Amino acid sequence: MILVRKIYSLLLLLITLIVLGIVLWNVNNAPRTDDAYIYADTINVVPEINGKIIELPIENNQLVKKGDLLYRIDPQLYQADLNYNLAKQKTLEEQIKLMQRSISSQEKNAEAIHAQVESAKVQFLQSLDSYNRKLPLVKKGYVSKEEINQALTKKNSDEAIYKALQLQAKQAILAIDGIDALEAQRNEVIAQIEKAKFNLQYTEVRAPFDGIVTSLKTTVGQYTSPSQAIMTLIDTKQWFVIANFRETDLKGLHKGSPAQVFVMSDTNKSFSGVVDSISYGVAPTDEGIIIGGLPSVSRSINWVHVSQRFPVKIRIADPDPDLFRIGASSVVIIHRDK
Repeated sequence: MILVRKIYSLLLLLITLIVLGIVLWNVNNAPRTDDAYIYADTINVVPEINGKIIELPIENNQLVKKGDLLYRIDPQLYQADLNYNLAKQKTLEEQIKLMQRSISSQEKNAEAIHAQVESAKVQFLQSLDSYNRKLPLVKKGYVSKEEINQALTKKNSDEAIYKALQLQAKQAILAIDGIDALEAQRNEVIAQIEKAKFNLQYTEVRAPFDGIVTSLKTTVGQYTSPSQAIMTLIDTKQWFVIANFRETDLKGLHKGSPAQVFVMSDTNKSFSGVVDSISYGVAPTDEGIIIGGLPSVSRSINWVHVSQRFPVKIRIADPDPDLFRIGASSVVIIHRDK
């Protein structure tokens, strides 16, 4: 009887050692954690323009395909702005054409006007010189009053012709400056037209990828602005699990390491995945404070060292759309390289 008890005790001890060995082998070769959650990339859908929503064909938690209409903003104001600037551009184009014809006509006469100005200048200077020479001779009786009056009249006439031709030359220059100003206005209007076209495009917002609508916060008739998110769109093309592993478990783990994932809502199913990335930093919870160039470390009577945990991002190969939700709890096992 005693012998049988000893045999049972030995068998029990042997089984315990075998189980302990299996557990240790699994811990060393396949670290496991239940500190994990499901994750997917998301975007906040924020309007690019102000306006009233006139169409909202989607519902909260609805699956949408890339290119599906999410919402439409009333385009009337932006269409009117586009029409106004198009009409303004047309008016400026006609004004520029008229100005160009005027300038072309003036440019043809520019050389002749320049020659006339120079000729009138010479004629005026001669008349002025003749008048100035005769003026002192009047008192001496060498020149009659009639002659001095004729010289004055000739000087004034030549001066008037000279100034008139100078004015024509200045008008040609002003005309050229005027067309530059019109062209600058036209370029500004063209920029406004492009902006109006973009605004019209922004009145329709479509899904940039296949996803699920969540956090829908508005309805038809709501006035929106670029500072307000209307909804969140979850990218369902790829799902991940973020698993927080102890730093002592990271040895042998790298990008591409195979992983097995269990979702807490249905632990009967397992999903395959691979390590996508391993975090290179987390904020320390007991960081020291540097005072006077030396670190000040707080004293603690707790001598138990708790290993830091680092997030490991795991890409899921074939997720179940009915089980995978952002933030859902999961269990992860990663297999180390042998």
